[in-house]
Amino acid sequence: MTLDWYMYPLIILAGAAAGTINTLAGNGSAITLSLLLFLGLPADIANGTNRVGVLAQSFTAVSTFRKRGLAPLMKAGKWLILAGVLGAICGAMVVAEINEAILEKVIGGLMVMMLFVVLIKPKRWLQESVQQTDQRQWLSILVFFAIGFYGGFIQMGFGIFFLAAAVLVARYSLIDANIIKLIVVVLFALPVLLIFVWNGQVNWKYGLLLAIGQAAGGWFAAKFALEHPRAKIWIHRLLIIMILAVIAKLFGLFDWLITVF
Repeated sequence: MTLDWYMYPLIILAGAAAGTINTLAGNGSAITLSLLLFLGLPADIANGTNRVGVLAQSFTAVSTFRKRGLAPLMKAGKWLILAGVLGAICGAMVVAEINEAILEKVIGGLMVMMLFVVLIKPKRWLQESVQQTDQRQWLSILVFFAIGFYGGFIQMGFGIFFLAAAVLVARYSLIDANIIKLIVVVLFALPVLLIFVWNGQVNWKYGLLLAIGQAAGGWFAAKFALEHPRAKIWIHRLLIIMILAVIAKLFGLFDWLITVF
């Protein structure tokens, strides 16, 4: 497929926006997946192509977050990281008949619940990391495996679910939760991408253009999280905005507004 000249910067710009949103909150893939589908890619190839940019964005963001010191965080959360990675690989490999309409409604319902949690308990999202008990860690491992499975199956919305689990279940601070999320994505993005490559479900032209933008977005977002004194507050606000956007999309509110206006 031949691209007009103006589509190249548009794809890179969309990648930059998605990379920033994915690094700080989640659901940036809603931008890139929508664009890839708009450009005419089949859903399975769009899903696979999207992983190229996700890998680039996460690697760049994690490299920038190294200033915070990743080793202690990785050591403390090694079982959660492993659970998330294994879940993602399983999710990418699984072949099942899923009713997409029902799945969207379930995700939408979860997002509505999560919105209430984020709004009702805002202080929990702004606290520092808390050491887990053994009982809570086992619960976290199961939850992270399930969310990793979802992330391997479809990237969109993964970051929001992951942050909710990391903050509310595993008791990480919002900044540390973001770092753990990115480490998990870096570790599972390559094997998941290879699975899509093996199945011929990657368009490299679009994927590499997205990767340029998402790497830049990931770098910018990581620097913001590290250097801005009110980063946790702004990330919390962005998370609320992205949850609202997902709810609006899944329940058709965007289409309703278009018909009204």
